[in-house]
Order: sequence, then structure tokens, then C-alpha cells
Amino acid sequence: MRGLPHHHQRRRPRRDHCEADRRRGPLRGVRPDPGAHPRVGTVTAETQVEAEKPSQGWSAPTEPPTTLILVRHGVTDHTTRKLFSGGLGGSNPGLNDEGRDQVRATGDWLTPLTEAIDALIASPVRRTRESAEILGELLGKPVREEAGIAEMEFGAWDGLSFTQIQEQYPDDLASWLGNLDYAPTGGESFQTVAARVIEGRDRILAAHTGQTVVAVSHVTPIKTLVADALGAPLDALYKMELSPASVTVISYYRGGYGGDELLSSLRLFNARPTDAPFVT
Repeated sequence: MRGLPHHHQRRRPRRDHCEADRRRGPLRGVRPDPGAHPRVGTVTAETQVEAEKPSQGWSAPTEPPTTLILVRHGVTDHTTRKLFSGGLGGSNPGLNDEGRDQVRATGDWLTPLTEAIDALIASPVRRTRESAEILGELLGKPVREEAGIAEMEFGAWDGLSFTQIQEQYPDDLASWLGNLDYAPTGGESFQTVAARVIEGRDRILAAHTGQTVVAVSHVTPIKTLVADALGAPLDALYKMELSPASVTVISYYRGGYGGDELLSSLRLFNARPTDAPFVT
């Protein structure tokens, strides 16, 4: 893949066979991640990061990785008012001025990677589509939609605050909290969303094997992909925070004992261009 190193961290739950590759140069706002994209380091730290030759470990990848640069959309008025915002089935708010500025800052941060980026994909929801169009102008890439990475549908809760839901749908809320299989009235469960997101991801990987793709999505889909990449249970998403217009990077490749297992490496999580440099 153009502009990306071929070393990876293994995702093997309950195994400790991997030795993390070392690299020099801190990322901005985050601790250095073994195997992280060296050009992302250039963007954030504005220094030349030279990766050392990676250890192949006990299983080398059989093909170049496919890397997803996952970008959360910028804020909307619903975001700032802490209202539930789902997918196309809800009120579908667009970005506000702050959200547009956030996405432009992220786009400027990513522009040094323009030549390495092969495609730009977005959820069809308005706020992600608008965010992707801003990125497309900065990166010089057309936008293609993927419905699988749209936000969870919240049904009757869409556009309401948590307090309003407690007042209007107390039984619904009590059943939903901590239950990944329960769907709000007229909405989707976390399990349903997870299956949809993984199917969408697999379509992206099949269409862009060995390439780098920017995918503009939402909180629930991005957290779902992170949990899957780490081999963590789906309820791990309750323990993650994801900032507006933040960047999360996951690489996928084939390897393992049979050479055809889909493996993943979390390279970066919830990084923002406004983060202060990390100081050791």
C-alpha cells in the first residue's frame, strides 16, 4: 500500500505471541503506538519518523494491509444540546458552524496523506455526508456512500435528551441500558448495528484491498469497529469516548496459521489535530 509500512500488531485474543515493533517520534496528543502510520506522525509532530524494520513474529501477513482512517463527523446543534441523533430515520441534523470548522481542521491535518489515500467513503446521514464533502474538497477525493456505517437508529428517542427519554419512555430506557440486544421503540439494538457495521466494513475491505480509505462515520459504528479490532466484547463501547471530528485508524490484513484469517491492528484512537503534543 502506498505510503504505509507493512508491519502490524497482531490481534490474537488470549495470546501473547506478539512483540510490538518500536518506532521513534511521538504522535501529537497520543502515546506512540507500535506500528503506527509514520506519515501520521509527520502530520501531527511535523517530524520525520523513521520506522525500524518490523519483526514478522510468528505469522507474516500474506498481502498489504487495507487501512481505514475513520473520522467522526463534526458537531451539530443536537450534539451541543446532548440530544440523541440517529441515522436517516430521525431528524437528521446537519453540521453547525463549529462542526464545519472542526472537520476543516481535521482535513487540514490529513492533507499530507493525500497521495496515500485511495478513497473517501461516508455514511449517507446528513452530518457525515456534509463532513465528507468538506474533506473531499481538501483531499481532492470524490465521496462514495456506504449505508452500513450509518449511526444507530434511535426511533422514538431521536431528537430527545436523556432526561426527556427518562420521563417519556422510562420502561424502554430501563430495558435498553446495559442490554445490547434491546432496541428503543422504533430503533435498532447495538447487536443489530454491530452486524450491519461489520457487513459494511467487509464491503469496504473487499472493494479496496491493500488501499487506504477515509471513512466518515459516527460514534457507535466507530466504537464497534474498535472493539472488533481489539477482540473485545461489544459492551466495551460503553467505556470509550470519541470526540467530534476525531481520527481513529485501523489496519486489516490476512494472516494467521492458515494465512487467510482477517487480522487487525488499531493504529490510532480518538486523535484530534487540536491535541497538545504528548510529553514523556
